[in-house]
Amino acid sequence: MEREPGGVEQAARQKKGEPLKVWSIYLSSQVEPGAVAQRQAAKAWQPPVDIYRRQDEWLLKFDLAGVRAEDVEVRISGSRITVAGVRRDWVVEQGYSYHSMEISYNRFERTIELPGDLPGAAYALETIDGLLLVRVRYEGNG
Repeated sequence: MEREPGGVEQAARQKKGEPLKVWSIYLSSQVEPGAVAQRQAAKAWQPPVDIYRRQDEWLLKFDLAGVRAEDVEVRISGSRITVAGVRRDWVVEQGYSYHSMEISYNRFERTIELPGDLPGAAYALETIDGLLLVRVRYEGNG
């Protein structure tokens, strides 16, 4: 019984400029080129968050070591606050290659639903010791 070429065999037989066909062993169906990468890119990891409240301010404390404030976007809509961005991979010193990687890199996104709307909301970002602080000030008792 002859089997479909896969992995290195398939890549070796691939003609230059011809789209690569990926076969799913579990589903026994053809997957469009780039579909797996698109699904993985769409899946953002979710950082843990602690949430605190004062009379006119929410404080969201995200565990985001290595993320720069300029790589973060905050969206406020109604009672929802979405924090999204990217944690980039970098090596401390040149000449190293990875052996094991457990830290989540790439795109992250986390949406928090708070009780009540946030009228006139404004936010400020601050980074302290690997934490990203998002201060959301609002008018009223939202």
